[in-house]
Amino acid sequence: MRQIPSGAAHERSITFPLEVDVTVAAARPVPLPAELRYDRSDPYAVRLSLGTHSPLTVDWVFARSLLADGLRVPVGIGDVLVVPRHRCRPEAIRIVLRSRTGSAVLEIAESAVTAFLRQTEAVVPQGCEHHHIDLDDVVARLTAGGD
Repeated sequence: MRQIPSGAAHERSITFPLEVDVTVAAARPVPLPAELRYDRSDPYAVRLSLGTHSPLTVDWVFARSLLADGLRVPVGIGDVLVVPRHRCRPEAIRIVLRSRTGSAVLEIAESAVTAFLRQTEAVVPQGCEHHHIDLDDVVARLTAGGD
């Protein structure tokens, strides 16, 4: 697993490769390469890319706080749920991804998620996200094409 050097505060983004076990329906878990990504330009969000060594990657975007809170208690409603350690796999957390076409359960090593979140904190500390939002850009994107 690639680690960001201690100077992560000067970085704008983090890419954290890992492997997840994916279970769909009642099938057996399948290991899949993945990446957790974080970028200072979107400070509230993390991205989870599944199948990173394939031309058909699947990306999910959700709140960094959802991932952090999910290390301690079950959180989330709707498309993404995060569940802490399970008695069957105490070293892993579960992320449940749901869409109109079905759902999948991902198991990710808790130590990898913790290391990734620690690196995001070095880039943008929790509670300081609002300092990294470009409000002019947000307003321009919201009002674009409104004629």
